Amino acid sequence: MSLLQSLRLSHPFLLAVPAALLLAACSAPPPDEQEAVSTEAQQAADAAAAPADEAGKATEAPPVGSCDASQAQGLVGQTYTDALGSQAQQDASAQELRVLRPDDMTTMEFVGERLNVELDEKNVVSGVRCG
Repeated sequence: MSLLQSLRLSHPFLLAVPAALLLAACSAPPPDEQEAVSTEAQQAADAAAAPADEAGKATEAPPVGSCDASQAQGLVGQTYTDALGSQAQQDASAQELRVLRPDDMTTMEFVGERLNVELDEKNVVSGVRCG
């Protein structure tokens, strides 16, 4: 008879103790503790989402660039010309103009002073955005 078999026969509770300890270690913390942790996490998230100055007033992010694409949305649906692009740049108060044609390779950096005019295959403006 092996040692394990003899322990099982003479002291069956010895095998149950480790199993009970393992199950106890996997149990969830008490509900009060869970609620406290959830509340603390929610408070931290709220504080991070709404930064405030010394007076407790919420601060706003500074504007990024002067481009205002809403002023050039009338271009959508029109055939693009250089004169149309120049007028759109002026209307949007953009310092740069970038014309994006299908299959053009572009960089992904955001430039708040740049107006992007997106064209379709027929050279018709399909979108206008800053960046």
